Order: sequence, then structure tokens, then C-alpha cells
Amino acid sequence: MNIAEYLVKRIEELGVNDFFGLPGDYNFNLLYAVENNPETRWVGCTNELNAGYAADGYARMRGFGAIITTYGVGELSAINAVAGAYAENVPLVSIVGVPATKTIENKTCVHHNFQDVNYKACFEAHKTVTAAQAFLTRDNAKIEIDRVLRTLVKERKPVYIAIPMDIAKMEISDTQPNYDWTSDEEILRQVTAKIAAKINNSQNPVILGDLLVKRFDSRVEYKEFVEKTRIPVTNFLMGTNLVDMDYDLYLGGYYAHYKNPEAERRVNETDCLIAVGTVYTDLNSFGFNIPYQIKEHIAIYGTYTYVEGVLYNNVKMKDVLEGVTKLVDSKDMKIDKPQIGYEQVASNSEALTSNYIYPRLQEFVKDNDIIVAETGIVPHGIAPMKFPANAELQTQTLWGSIGWATPATLGVCLAKPNSRVILVTGEGSHQLTAMEIGNMLRRGVKPVVIVLNNNGYTIERVLSETPEDCFNDIMQMSYSKFARVFEGDVWSTKVTTADDLDKALKVTQIMNKMCYIEVCTESMDMPELTKELCTALRGKCGGKCEGGKNVPAQESEGPDIELVAENSGFEFETIVHKSVKMEED
Repeated sequence: MNIAEYLVKRIEELGVNDFFGLPGDYNFNLLYAVENNPETRWVGCTNELNAGYAADGYARMRGFGAIITTYGVGELSAINAVAGAYAENVPLVSIVGVPATKTIENKTCVHHNFQDVNYKACFEAHKTVTAAQAFLTRDNAKIEIDRVLRTLVKERKPVYIAIPMDIAKMEISDTQPNYDWTSDEEILRQVTAKIAAKINNSQNPVILGDLLVKRFDSRVEYKEFVEKTRIPVTNFLMGTNLVDMDYDLYLGGYYAHYKNPEAERRVNETDCLIAVGTVYTDLNSFGFNIPYQIKEHIAIYGTYTYVEGVLYNNVKMKDVLEGVTKLVDSKDMKIDKPQIGYEQVASNSEALTSNYIYPRLQEFVKDNDIIVAETGIVPHGIAPMKFPANAELQTQTLWGSIGWATPATLGVCLAKPNSRVILVTGEGSHQLTAMEIGNMLRRGVKPVVIVLNNNGYTIERVLSETPEDCFNDIMQMSYSKFARVFEGDVWSTKVTTADDLDKALKVTQIMNKMCYIEVCTESMDMPELTKELCTALRGKCGGKCEGGKNVPAQESEGPDIELVAENSGFEFETIVHKSVKMEED
């Protein structure tokens, strides 16, 4: 087979059947390889950024994803999506078709280039947002493909492969490679024994789960560890629903001092934190509220583990969890289980607010549903919901690129065709990438799309000194009509009252088509968690938002981020640096 076919086959064997992107004259050979493989399908998107977001959503559900773009203009259009995947450990392959080798060697100025020709400029740009990079030549093609894909599998981060047009057509040996890796047995033995001893000697342990449990395919081992140890368990925002919320030792989500004080107390006062896959960032942890470094206790990551500040490298998360589960004693602890989720709200004919919308969504979500929540205020309303045991929440809380959720929903739908997918997005974010609604209809996927129309960038209004600042206004659209612009099977409606929302959600239950609901609220409506989080951010936003106006900082309650960091013994910048460094290590 040729090199393009070899690459497509190797990626398909990782579970990727859909390749997202846009065609360009430098990548046609790659697209033919996708189309000629009976197990793969080409999914053309409306632009490269959307294609990257779609591949991101696909990889979150399928394990890996892939995007194909053309040299220069295409790959740079997609680089923000690749960067977001890098930030959140989403393993996708960015494949770029580039001009022929002779053109590169002669530094010929062809289209999609600079006048000052530099064929490695985009390659160099990707070094900061991918875990491995390769520029294929006649001599290195197979070695480099296998090296890069091996990094993809181990580190669960994006990788980059540039393929000249002539190299894509070269024949290559189809020798079956092995991309998996194994834990260092001696290091694994040491770290599991040390963790088990520390847990067995503790009096008030607590488990804190998060995003990387999902990324490193360790949910089964994590669940077995939680159930064997019988230790109270909580999670950061991106780790929502890692364990059954009805589990008797589930403390609910960790929201620092804004909500659920029992989870905060146990995390802050523990003598043995067992952090599994945590991404310790401002929005994911609701401020840097923990008064110690996580790695000072037990911190289990995808390829390494910290115990009391000592790094143990080259050990898989799932192997560490499995090994500790065998060695540790059951604590059989008890808790006063807090209420999980929203209380039921009564239907009415009043104008819609977040206090009604999110409890209703909680009732609407069923087992095996997948919720894709846009960045901004939406995750603050959705994270406190009580989810069925097998429901899934996907957010982009760390990178936080507005517009991510709509194309990501396309990828999620194609990755999980038998699940109902619910997209919840604000209209400001939706405008950036809404053209992918047409691609959803073209591909026959049928998500429930809920667009919260609050007349502008509400999260930015909250953070601004003056909520009415004109830079937070956006062009208004008839969103429910927009969905019908495309050729496809869609039912759409616009709701402004609680009764209208109830009726619309009921209709979706009987519709075998895409359902698109525009939900209208007033401009400063937001979940309670957003209002509380403004307190910690008031150094940037000017004060706590209440009732559509900003309260001066001196009147707000609760510590801000920098004060929490200072009391923790670290400067704000230092905590951010150490969090990022830990992930890189």
C-alpha cells in the first residue's frame, strides 16, 4: 500500500472510522486513501476550525480522532482546535497535505505560502500544541508515522503529520506495528505499595476524580478502586458523573466554597487526598481553593504518579488503580450524603430563568444520553445536575474556546450513533460555528439542540465593569428559523416561558429528527454558581453581579483567587505554572 493508505489504516485500527476536514489540492491523495478504505468515511465540514472541533468531540467518545487539512491556510485555520485538544488531553491526529518534495527543496513560491518562502513555518507552529510532530520524507515515512502514533496512544494528546503530495503515493511495507506500552513493573510495584500503605494508615481519606480518568480509559479501574476502598468520593467539574451519583459515598461535585460545603470540607481537611486524573485549573476547580499541593498527597495521572511529592514515571493510570485496589484495605467509611442535583420545580407560565431551565434539563436527561455543554455560563448550570448513571457530560472547561460545542456535537453524534446527544449552547458561542448544523442534517444525525438566547455575551457582561458595554452585544438572529435554512429534517421552535419549554421538551421525545429549541431569557440571567463565581473573579470583573448590575468589589463576599492562592502559600502565577508543568511531566 502507499503511505497515505498506511496512515489511514493504522488510525482506523485505533477505532477511528470518520476523518474530518476540508479538501485542498495538496491533500487529495489523503482523501482518496480515506474513501478507498472500506472501514473509513470522509466527513467534510464547513471550515477547518469546525472540522478540528468535530474531531475533538469524536475523539472524546471514540478514544481517538483525526482531521485532514491542506498546507498553510487549512492547518492554521484548524490550529486553535488542535491547541484545545492539547490542553485537555484529547488524542487526535492532525494530518496535513503539503506541496511536493521538489517544490519544498527548491523553495518554490506556490500558493498558500509566504513571499519569503518557509515550508517549515506551520510545522514549527504546531510544536507547541502537539505532543509529537513528523514531516515525512522518502527515508523516514514509516518510522515517523509509527513513532508519532505511539506518542498519541501513550500521552493521549494531539500529534501532527505533514505529508508531501509525492510522498503520500509512495509504496510502504504494511508491517503491523505495536503502539501500546507497558508500565515499568518495578516502579509500579513500588508506587502501588506506597499508595496502599498511605491509604491504610490514613484517618480521613477522600478521593477526587477528574477528566483524565476518561482520557486514559480508566473508568472501570477507577470505579473498582472507589467501591473497594469505601472512601468518600468527589470530582472537579470535568469529572462529572465518573461514579454513579446514587452511590452512598458520593459527596457530589466539588465547587469550593460556592456550593456543597461537605465536599469542600473533606477535601480541605483530609490527611490523604487520592487525586485521580485531576486538572487543577481556575474554572475546573472553582478557584485554587485547596490549601496544599495536590501532589503532596497521592496524584495519579495517565503515565506517572506522585506520592508525597515523589514522582514515579512510566506507570499507567489503570495499572496503578488496579494494583492499589488489590492491596488496599476497605475503609468502609460513612457520610451524611448531601442532596445531589436540583429540586423539582413546578411548571408555570412565567418568563424563563436559569432557576427553571436547568432543573427541567435535569429531568429531561435520560440514561445513556450525552450532553455537550458550551463554555461560559452553561457548565455552571449543568454540572450541579443529577445525572443518570450512564449519562455523559462533555465540556471544554480549560481551553474554553467559544463555539467549540456545536461542531463537537457533530463529532459526538458520529462517534456514538446510538446515543441521544443534547447540545446546550449560548447564542453568542453558537454564532461562531453554527453552520455545522447544516452538516449535521447532511449526515443524518439527530441531536437535541438547545440555544440559550440571552441577547449577547452574558458571561462577559458579568466580568465587565459595565454590563451594558457595547462590545458584549452581538447581531441577533431568528435562531429557530435559522435551523430551517438548511435542507434536512429538522423541527425547531422558540420558547419564552416555562410552559413553552416543557411543551418543547415533550415534543422532542416523539420526534425522529433533529430538534432545535431557541430558549429566550433576559440578558443578565445566569445560574447561581455563575453569580457566586463572580465573587472570586471580581478583581477582573469589577464586582459581584446581582440583578443585572455589578456590586463594587468591597461589597462582595468570599475570597478572590489571588487571596486564596496567597493563603495557600503560593503565588497565583506559580500555581498555574506548576499545574501546567505537572501535566507536561
